Amino acid sequence: MSHQVKLLSVSSAVPPNMINQRDAAKVAHDAFSARFDDFDRLVKVFESSGILRRYLVQPLDWYLQPLGWSERNAAYLAGACNLFIAAAEKALSAAGLSGDDVDTVVTVSSTGLATPGIDARAAEALGFRSDVERVPVFGLGCAGGVTGLGLGARLAQSRQGSVVLVVAVELCSVAFRMDKLTKENIVATALFGDGAAACVLRAGEGGLACVEMSGQHTWPGTLDIMGWSVDDTGLGVIFDRAIPPFAEANIAPAISGILARGGLAFGDIDRFACHTGGAKVITALERALVLEQGALDHERSVLADYGNMSAPTALFILERLMQAGLPPRTLLTAMGPGFTASCVSLQAAA
Repeated sequence: MSHQVKLLSVSSAVPPNMINQRDAAKVAHDAFSARFDDFDRLVKVFESSGILRRYLVQPLDWYLQPLGWSERNAAYLAGACNLFIAAAEKALSAAGLSGDDVDTVVTVSSTGLATPGIDARAAEALGFRSDVERVPVFGLGCAGGVTGLGLGARLAQSRQGSVVLVVAVELCSVAFRMDKLTKENIVATALFGDGAAACVLRAGEGGLACVEMSGQHTWPGTLDIMGWSVDDTGLGVIFDRAIPPFAEANIAPAISGILARGGLAFGDIDRFACHTGGAKVITALERALVLEQGALDHERSVLADYGNMSAPTALFILERLMQAGLPPRTLLTAMGPGFTASCVSLQAAA
């Protein structure tokens, strides 16, 4: 049908500073071991995380300095703008379009504050028209990329032929805190990286895949599972409950409900594509979704190459799936603050 929303392209970008996990562990040891009694046990997460390398917006030495809100957010503004432009340019080029063709831009980011938004700061470089509609989305964390894709599809559906650019950009590393001697903070320094991903959507003919449906599920009483704390120094990660066991116990019924609202069931899905929260989360999802161990192979490879980049990560996985060849129906999923599960169903182009 001509009114179906088509995914025209997916592209990704990372900042220039690559750090391997062994070097990250050494820096963490130097920063925390003398001040945190349980560090020798916690440092094992650097080895068990499934991560080989990550990309950071700043060189390692920058994170060891005394940093406040202004320094952290300045790094976010500059780095996020550069990554936004890089990912958007690649996605538009792959779709055979330019910034002048974009009617609506959805910007997903939760790791810094920008007013005017990152989209406005990047508008001139990308050649956006003066009448482009800007939709900033904040606070969704790791679920943001999937939710942004679903939101972009609904906006494209509302006006046939309009071009919607969705960009998810997160600089998780600007929240690395040398002053917070907590388990959650040290684990975060072992897991998170920086990156951006963009996709182009349009209701009409062509495209690489059709966006079939989307939906969310938010569990009551779960505000404490994941999020940011805020103080004078900056953002601080919140992991107040273990996510892998929660995911294993609760994700399948939530996804089943989302699928049912779209007229689908588990048996209709050929490939689950899941945000890589970490190695233990991937294993928990395979168990919960009754998948063979190792089935989430692209998830593990993205985690190994980039770490957990929050919102863009699911789109990195989608990019790899599309390069390998999408199966007939893929369900893209992610979990984030709320605590929320977000899903988008994609049908491969015939």
